[in-house]
Order: sequence, then structure tokens, then C-alpha cells
Amino acid sequence: MPYLSLAIWIPIAAGLAVLVYGRDRDAGLARWIALVGALAGLLVTLPLWVHFNPHTSDMQFVESAEWIPRFDVRYLLGVDGISMLFVLLNSFVTLLVVWAGWEVIEDRVAQYMAAFLIMSGLINGSFVALDGVLFYVFFEALLIPMYLIIGVWGGPNRVYAAIKFFLYTLVGSLLMLVALIYLYRVSESFSILDWYLVPLSLKTQLLLFVAFFLAFAVKVPMWPVHTWLPDAHVEAPTGGSVVLAAITLKIGAYGFVRFILPILPDASRYLSGFIVTLSLVAVVYIGFVALVQGDMKKLIAYSSISHMGFVTLGFFLFSQLGAEGALVQMISHGFVSAAMFLCVGVMYDRVHSRQIADYGGVANTMPRFAAFMVLFAMANAGLPATSGFVGEFLVILAAVKVNFWLGFLAATTLILGAAYTLWMVKRVIFGAVANAQVRELADLNRREFWLLAVLAALVIGMGVYPKPFVDVMHTSVADLLAHVAKSKL
Repeated sequence: MPYLSLAIWIPIAAGLAVLVYGRDRDAGLARWIALVGALAGLLVTLPLWVHFNPHTSDMQFVESAEWIPRFDVRYLLGVDGISMLFVLLNSFVTLLVVWAGWEVIEDRVAQYMAAFLIMSGLINGSFVALDGVLFYVFFEALLIPMYLIIGVWGGPNRVYAAIKFFLYTLVGSLLMLVALIYLYRVSESFSILDWYLVPLSLKTQLLLFVAFFLAFAVKVPMWPVHTWLPDAHVEAPTGGSVVLAAITLKIGAYGFVRFILPILPDASRYLSGFIVTLSLVAVVYIGFVALVQGDMKKLIAYSSISHMGFVTLGFFLFSQLGAEGALVQMISHGFVSAAMFLCVGVMYDRVHSRQIADYGGVANTMPRFAAFMVLFAMANAGLPATSGFVGEFLVILAAVKVNFWLGFLAATTLILGAAYTLWMVKRVIFGAVANAQVRELADLNRREFWLLAVLAALVIGMGVYPKPFVDVMHTSVADLLAHVAKSKL
């Protein structure tokens, strides 16, 4: 079965079906088509987990077909222990987003659901593409639905945020296109796996590193090209924030392990100190920035930048612990950030405010919601036995093995994360009821309860027993690091 093609094209086909059959005059039909499409998109990815062989680093479920023969551009798909997990994560989050917007979105329902489904297929394409041109097409095309989601269903400054998001990511991607064309000229192939074998001088690698780095650093986003993310999160609807934080940021980090590290190993080692420095700035400085935020969405957005700094730090420590910790952190952040933004969305739907000062004492009127919110906040702060702890602990352990002070600076995220997260929880959830709107809040309905319950189970399950996730990626990570270790530096 062509599972990877199905993972790409079923959500896209479902999105087109929503547009054709689920017009706004029948929003209910649009919702049901979207839900069925998202569920089907998730179900076809489950065999990837069931039939995956974790004992080989070779690409699995490979599909290949001619696309543009003149330039040897192929429709070439495959997954290893790194990319397979993100296909599953994306398909799962898409189902959550469709479910979360079930009763909330009332304007242009068909277009809203279609945008998420089409974007889900394009994101899966980015994670499974093994041809440079195919990857670039998916990587760029997913900007369009996200641009529309922010620009049409966003807040008052949605147009500004959407354009800023689009321009930042597009400019970086254009340099990546130049790098892809150069690699084709020296290898006469657009196959990413062929590029791993191309010998390149250090000077050439450094130039290509800059091109790839700008494309992926903006997407992560790394400091100082992070400023588009808080604006995009604040203006995006809840579903847009969930996908943006849980999935699209991961494509940038994925680019480091699929392109930069294996294709440019010498440059990666040469510039590792630079990347580690930027990562630590994101972890420490952005953590302090999050402390002073009055908007819950903006606080969680800055928290995401800090947590993604851990990811890039882990990759450039060039150790099994660090790389696996970074990948686990990516999966965990997908669950936790999605849950945090959904919690903010639950409150916003009732009060129509994201300002921390407008809340207080929510636990008195929404006890079930408060329990979930506190759990996810603890995971965001890296509490042991939650998924947020596992990745951070592995990266800190790897950093300490390289240099104690490096590990010490990385560990400050546990203190800062607890500070800004608990400060927000204290002012929003606990204390006396602050205003009349909070006093009249209704607790979670059935849909919201099960939505958050599923995420809570995943956050605790991954925190208590992360072994299945680590086992899947272990061989692929070991092979990647062995390839980088062969560099001349």
C-alpha cells in the first residue's frame, strides 16, 4: 500500500471535497466531511508505526515515480525513524484542530476546514519527500493555507501578521532554492540521499550552510529571526496557533537533520559554536521575555521559541543523547503547545480576551478545565513524569557531558519555564474571582473535555514511558551522527 502517498493526498482530497460539497449554506456537512477526512488521514498513517522496522536506518515505505525526467526530478517518498514520528504527529494534530473548531467556527466553515486539511497533506509531503524539488514545493505550498488561516480568521491585526509571516519564511526559502540548484549541478541528481554522498569543500559547505540555515532558522524560529511568531500566534485563530506551534515549527528543525547535518557535516561542526550560542540565547533571553508578557498567547509563543532553542542545541552537540533529546522535545512540544493553545482558546471563546489581567479565580467556576490547564502548564515547565521533562533532561545531560557551564545555562530553562508558566497559572486559574465574566463561566463541555483528555493522556504517557518513541528513532539518529562524524574536522 502507498501509505505515504495516502497520507499526503487523502487530506488534500478531503479538503477539496469540503470546498465542493460543504458550502457555507450547509456548514454541518462541511464539518462532517472534514472530520471524516482528518480521521482517514490519521488512520492511513498508523500502519507506518505498526510495520516500521526500528533496527535499520534505511528509508522505509519508499515510493518512486518519474515527475520531470529531463532534470531527474522524481516523486520520491520515504521515511526513517526521524520523519515517521512527525507524519503521525501532524495527522493527529489535524484531527484535533478539526474537532476543536467544530462548534467554534461559524464563518466560512468550509474554507476554514479545507485550509487545515490541505495544509496537513502538504506538511506530510514535506516530512516524507526525498527529492529536493518535491520537498521545496511542499515546503513553500504550505505557506498559502496558513497565510489564509491567519489573514481571514485571525484577530484585528491579522493582515499585518499574515504578511509578516509570509515574507519572513519566503525570503529565507529563496536562498534554499539556490542551494538545491547548486547541489543538483554538482551531483546531477535531486535525490536528497544522493546529496549525502557528494564531497564538498569547506568553503562551499559554509556558503550552502548559510542558505539552508536562513530558510530553516526562520521556520524554527531561532533568535533573532523569531519576531514573526508572536505576532502570528496572537492574531491566528486557535486552530492556526495549534498547527503553527505543534507542527510547522518542527519542519524548520527537521530541515536541520534532513539537510544541514548530513549534507554539510564539515560546516555543521565548524559553525556548531555559533548555533549553540544562538540556541542558548533563545533558551535564556526569550525565557525572560516570556516573563513580562500580559497576553497568554504571546507568552506561550515566546515559550515555544525557548523550547525550540533546546532542539537546535541538542542537534549541534553531536551526541546520541542530545539528538534524541531534541527529537523527543519536538514531539512533546507538539502535544504540550497544542494543549496550551487549546486551553487559551477555551477561555477566549467564553470571555473574548487573552489578557492575563482579565482573569483570576477560574478554578472556582471551571474546576475540570483548571485541572487540565495546570497539568499542561506543569508539562510546559518540564515537570518530571510529563513529556516536557524527558527531552529537556536528555539535552541537559548531553550538554553537561560537553561542558558543565553549557549544561548549566541550558538548565536555566527549567527555572525560567517554571517562573513564567506558574506566574500565568497563578494569576489566571487561582485566587479570588476577578470579575463578573469569570464568575459566570461554564466548565468544559463534552467535546472540550475529551479533546483535552486525549492530550493529557499523551503528555503523561510519554512522560512516564518514552521508550517507544526513543526506540523508533535510535538507529536513524546513530546513523546520522556516524555520517557527521566522518567529516574532516
